[in-house]
Amino acid sequence: MEQKNWHIIRQTVGYHRYDTAAELELLNRIWALQRLLTNHFGPQQKLLAKVRTGAKVSKTYDRPATPFQRVLADTGTVAREVKTRLRRENKPLNPAAIQQRQTQTLCAELQTLTTAKQGPKPQPAIRAKPNDSTKQSRRAS
Repeated sequence: MEQKNWHIIRQTVGYHRYDTAAELELLNRIWALQRLLTNHFGPQQKLLAKVRTGAKVSKTYDRPATPFQRVLADTGTVAREVKTRLRRENKPLNPAAIQQRQTQTLCAELQTLTTAKQGPKPQPAIRAKPNDSTKQSRRAS
């Protein structure tokens, strides 16, 4: 999952370790918003055909469409009630408000929680000073 959706997962929340209940709650809220953005406003191209001619591979794609548009365009597989529910869900959505205000605010809260639990970075151990050695240096000068 993460390999396919790296740009969605890691670019949204980063590479920190999220292991508390508060972080899980924030992540679930972020994923709910990210699901709306990806499925309703993120167009994707689907591969229709791949033809190999010698060493050259020619690929043919369909027109870009969001998963929401693909469900609405589907005939016969998706129930009418599902399409109605998705239209109702899509109507009040504002991609700028979701991305800029809501998702970024939640990500900032998540970042604050994660960095607060880490505590200060440990100081490196101080090594012996040059004049603290146990053996006297001998020079052949």
